Amino acid sequence: MASDFDPTQHQMLPQRFFEDFTVGERFPLPSRTIGDANFAAFQTLSLDNHPIHYDYPYCQARGLKAPLAHGLQVLAFTAAGAGLFPHMVGDALIGFIEVQAKFLKGVFPGDTLYPALEITALTPQKTTGVIEMAASVHNQDRVTVLEGVHKYLIRRRSV
Repeated sequence: MASDFDPTQHQMLPQRFFEDFTVGERFPLPSRTIGDANFAAFQTLSLDNHPIHYDYPYCQARGLKAPLAHGLQVLAFTAAGAGLFPHMVGDALIGFIEVQAKFLKGVFPGDTLYPALEITALTPQKTTGVIEMAASVHNQDRVTVLEGVHKYLIRRRSV
């Protein structure tokens, strides 16, 4: 028996194109409490074996309360794929084309991180457009630990 189910229509959100976005739209990403296991996993992935990222006595001897999260690990928490944005752009997404970041404060085991993206600029092109987003990560104390920029190349509606 045939079903009227169409797997191509099984979407979390309706498809949006470049012109469907507005400056100021905000995309919160899931909060995460980062622990020693996260540090170990990133150390394995990045091959960064500096003791500042895993050795408690080494860090304490240098005035840190605990190992320091790798900056790229904190940046990874701003990945748009963790939120709704990629489900909105769907097939209109051509690519993630640029990233910038400033690491403002240390992140330690036990910190809870609250990442978010917010559209700050829309640059139309002939058949595509660039969506620029401010990236931010705050900790449980409301301190900004990272600020940055993401840029995405998105298709425009057929013209």
